[in-house]
Amino acid sequence: MPPTAGRLSQDNHSRDSAGLTYVYPVISRRAGGISIGINLNPNNACNWRCIYCQVPDLKRGVAPAIDLIKLEQELRAFLYELLFGNFMLESVPLEARIIKDIALSGNGEPTSAREFEQIIEIIGRTKADFPLPEKLKLVLITNGSLINRVAVQKGLRRMAELNGEVWFKLDSVTQAGHLHINNTRASLQRMRDNLRTAASLCPIWLQTCVFKLNGAHPNKAETDAYICFVRTLLLEGTRIQGVLLYTLARPALQPEATILSKADPDWIEALADKIRALGIQVKTTA
Repeated sequence: MPPTAGRLSQDNHSRDSAGLTYVYPVISRRAGGISIGINLNPNNACNWRCIYCQVPDLKRGVAPAIDLIKLEQELRAFLYELLFGNFMLESVPLEARIIKDIALSGNGEPTSAREFEQIIEIIGRTKADFPLPEKLKLVLITNGSLINRVAVQKGLRRMAELNGEVWFKLDSVTQAGHLHINNTRASLQRMRDNLRTAASLCPIWLQTCVFKLNGAHPNKAETDAYICFVRTLLLEGTRIQGVLLYTLARPALQPEATILSKADPDWIEALADKIRALGIQVKTTA
């Protein structure tokens, strides 16, 4: 049985809240209930360094070798505790006592794990052994930079069979914004190609974090470029479920933290309305 995580809240997304290596619970404001997180980057390594990242001691790198046996044992034990133990009663507020998804996220880019395809298979067979909600989602939260890998694409195909969806990070569609916000020199063309590939394999949402830098919202050139990018994707026939538009929830743990602040709710809604005008669903979290 996993150790108690203490009382959960939307403000506590600690990856070690349950005392496990790979599995952790959070109350997800976007999912609207309990999200069972799977952290494939316990070494706090990511191939990007987003300036709003909340991972402590973040470093450049990739996921370590994954102990697949341990991951499956942790997932099974934690699901058992959620469904048949006292975890919900002791650690989760009444209004959030519903399992909404299993999410591959954690402290770095999950698709950097070489075992990604095998991990999806583990989740699939584990899900089949428990009386989970029929509409339980399997979510991959990704920066999309490694979608070109064959093993990742095989994993996405399997995810689609497991009621899966991809949350594809798209914070900026300009080269300057991409470099400044995500600290990556990856080309915009590669990002576009990977996004199209992901959308062809599994349902996909664009996940966009908006915030103020030195007290200023993203400028008109940035937001116009974003609208144009999404419009072009849709005109090309790329199947996108919608956009998840959100702002900062917890303090960043990067050097730029002092110059970041939440976007204003009215500004977020105004941008959301422009995106909705393209004929696409937008979910906002202020």
